[in-house]
Amino acid sequence: MRYGFWLPIFGGWLRNVDDESMPPTFEYAKQVAVQAERMGYDVTLIAELYLNDIKGPQEPSLEAWTTASAIAAVTEKLEIMTAIRPAYHNPAVAAKMAANIDQLSKGRFTLNVVSAWWAEEARQYGGIFTEHDDRYARTREFLEVMKGMWTQDSFTYEGERYRIQNARLQPKPVQQPYPRLYAGGESEAGKDMIASLCDAYVMHGGTVEEVAQKISDMRARRERKGLPPLASFGMAAYVICRDTLEEAQAELERITTLRPGDAYASMDDFVQMSQLEQQIRLYDYSVSNRGLRPQLIGTPDMIAHRIVEYEQAGLDLLLLQCSPQLEEMKRFAEQVMPRVAELRRTADITA
Repeated sequence: MRYGFWLPIFGGWLRNVDDESMPPTFEYAKQVAVQAERMGYDVTLIAELYLNDIKGPQEPSLEAWTTASAIAAVTEKLEIMTAIRPAYHNPAVAAKMAANIDQLSKGRFTLNVVSAWWAEEARQYGGIFTEHDDRYARTREFLEVMKGMWTQDSFTYEGERYRIQNARLQPKPVQQPYPRLYAGGESEAGKDMIASLCDAYVMHGGTVEEVAQKISDMRARRERKGLPPLASFGMAAYVICRDTLEEAQAELERITTLRPGDAYASMDDFVQMSQLEQQIRLYDYSVSNRGLRPQLIGTPDMIAHRIVEYEQAGLDLLLLQCSPQLEEMKRFAEQVMPRVAELRRTADITA
């Protein structure tokens, strides 16, 4: 299992807690990234939203790509997975920017491709917002342009949405043939696009059974297309690690005591503009990205056993959220990661 974390660019992950002692500043994000690298984390995911999806649209948040470039400059080993939404970018320019950040990070830049879902954000920032399946059709063309720019010396493209004439991109990315492309989606259009054009599949939080079914489905889709297996399967999860189960349950109750307000402003768009496989409840939305569904809640031993179950289901990347982030990431690194490794060694010995 590789361990990743969401970079705290929104001021936290909890919609029912106003102050998580996680200011949405670069100084705090830098502190988390540098310390996480030292603690043994492998990946940071930087979400791309121009409005604050967690604390409310009126609250401050950091921009993803400029933050990614700065994080690349202050870290040495951390994979920097940065979200990109085709509705807000020119694909040729985005390919140039990605290649540049891959160069300055010495091959540590990857992309999380997201087909935008927030209509209000698109109205405020001039994003191209269309019907669901058309957004994925745009994403297909977008990725075809980016891949062409990365892999060809002179690239021409004639699509419905993008036209590129004899474009040249140098220097190419350090990673060859191009940086890894992660994506998530639950609709038929989304899963088909990911199976066709992406390298790895990332999921919202789900149960072991749900995740196992999704992994099996995506593996079958790749095989039917005659493509090699996806390189990675990742999942978002919120962690509550405490010395006792009672303490963990008390924290869970605290963060899910509902106070709907501005922090829930994006919920209707997320539910209505997406095609989701599970019904979203206010409880689920109180924490970002369905992070409570994996149930990484309890003692270090309980959480470690749960993680091993996900490994056995085919998951190889956890993208963690926790609050307050520095303190809880340290607890996880010191108490859960070693226990997972111990359980894995025991299983190898007895196998």
